[in-house]
Amino acid sequence: MYENINNGLRNEFGKRTIQDVISGDRAHIMSTMTAQASERAKTMGITVVDVRVKKVDYPERVSNSVYQRMRAEREREARDFRSKGHEASERIQADADRQRSILVAEAYRDSEIVRGEGDARATEIYAQAYGKDPEFYKFYRSLTAYTKNFSSASDVILLQPDSEYFRFFKDPSGKKK
Repeated sequence: MYENINNGLRNEFGKRTIQDVISGDRAHIMSTMTAQASERAKTMGITVVDVRVKKVDYPERVSNSVYQRMRAEREREARDFRSKGHEASERIQADADRQRSILVAEAYRDSEIVRGEGDARATEIYAQAYGKDPEFYKFYRSLTAYTKNFSSASDVILLQPDSEYFRFFKDPSGKKK
């Protein structure tokens, strides 16, 4: 009787994959085997009530093959997960780079607007100052020119002594003589 059930189980397992045996078709296999064993046992006056699969043992050469296949499947799944993770990482990085570029461009635009407004205000102030006292404005421009031209001790400039450039050195009021 035991041999009949054992052979029947082997036949049923041979028709299915390991995944089917372990998960989905296990209940179906057990009910099929119970019906077959009960049918064979009737001739001996025995009624088989239930057949249960407690564990599946494969021969050594088959076990190694099964484990290798399982390992290969898990490695494939791991590669798939890594690939999806890398893809998500690239997408997130690209979005962050795009947002950074937008923020930098907007900040630069805003700074140029503020700089332009400051330059416009400075020009307005210079124009008002020039309108109030044109002589002072000329003096101020001369000081600015002196500072730019003589920024280092080694700077030299050659001019005529009566040049307009030095007019405020000759007379603090800047009047021409």
